[in-house]
Amino acid sequence: MSAESAPLTVPKFRALKRSGRKIVMVTAYDYPSAALADLVGVDGILVGDSLGMVVQGKATTLSVTLRQMVYHAEMVARATRHALVVVDLPFLSYQTGVRDALKNAGRILKETLAQAVKLEGGREQAELIAALTGAGIPVLAHLGLRPQAIRASGGYRVERDRDRLLADAEAVQQAGAFAVILECIPASVAEEITGRVDIPTIGIGAGPGCDGQILVFHDLLGYSTQPRRPKHAKQYADLGQIIQEALRRYIEEVQTGQFPGPEHSFS
Repeated sequence: MSAESAPLTVPKFRALKRSGRKIVMVTAYDYPSAALADLVGVDGILVGDSLGMVVQGKATTLSVTLRQMVYHAEMVARATRHALVVVDLPFLSYQTGVRDALKNAGRILKETLAQAVKLEGGREQAELIAALTGAGIPVLAHLGLRPQAIRASGGYRVERDRDRLLADAEAVQQAGAFAVILECIPASVAEEITGRVDIPTIGIGAGPGCDGQILVFHDLLGYSTQPRRPKHAKQYADLGQIIQEALRRYIEEVQTGQFPGPEHSFS
């Protein structure tokens, strides 16, 4: 196995900040998506509870269960040879206390091949992050827009409280998080955080000053039926149109008798 294809461990991932090379992550939810992302060399794959919206078609992430996260994470991790696989702790799998968080995060690592978990929150989760990392469970922190707190925040909006974001970033680093996602915050604040902390910052809607970037697999490939693409997401292909055209051709060929032909039939 070459150095490039060797599994990217948590210490290696954290060390990428010192290397100066930008870190590339995607959010993916199934075996083929993860296998393709891993094949081309992404550094990390997040199995996000955003599957509730992207895969299940729901309005929020709140109904996603731990069992569903384990199901998707097992597929993704099994498909991955190089990328670091991180799994979201879903809503109410860790907010109920350290005991529940340890049990649920431990289940993810025991039942999948994932290397780490992710949770939302800053200073208020520092004790929990310390407990998880103390038990040998690596944690990716998540600041800024927090989808699991959507009911409290009142909507999906940019988090602009600079002082709070800086304090939260320093708190999660001190608690032992190996990296932090910064979602939908001003680019200038994200750049300031990146310069202050020693752990990698991964941006999504946080500008170019972060140590790396993450996008949802379906967003960057145009593989979605959502009417609007998020402002922070760049679309690199339009798989939705390609898939629709292929399906239209299939319908037409079945209805006109062109498919199946002799080459698709058995004698």
